[in-house]
Amino acid sequence: MRIDAFLSESPMFAINRAARRFNSLATEALAADGLTFLEGLVLTAIFFEAPTPLKPSELAETFGMTRGNVSHCVSSLEAKGLLQRKIDPADARAYQLALKPAGKKCALHVIAAFDKLQKEFEREVGKTALAETLKTIRKLEALF
Repeated sequence: MRIDAFLSESPMFAINRAARRFNSLATEALAADGLTFLEGLVLTAIFFEAPTPLKPSELAETFGMTRGNVSHCVSSLEAKGLLQRKIDPADARAYQLALKPAGKKCALHVIAAFDKLQKEFEREVGKTALAETLKTIRKLEALF
């Protein structure tokens, strides 16, 4: 196609394509637990922040996502019996997230899957090259 020359030079297209592939890889890695990439990230974040409860708005800010996307993810995880919402005692309009026992167990599986993927990236690309790539991606992200 005529657009191929443009696409081969476009960092925006390359990053978008890589992001879709990484999302697919993560979803494959989390398939045994029936989770999406975002669901895995949410479980992992809550697990690492415990015992401090998290608010969905904090997750949205951290992940650079809309609160609506995070809310949808939280509803899905709640329906799967992995987390629970609690009214925030400091602000009755908000709620806090906490893992249920099954969610803690699942979070450990997710962390192991993410670690495995990270080790594969480091083995294939090298730690130094991976670190430099992240710096470049962050510079590009900061432009916008």
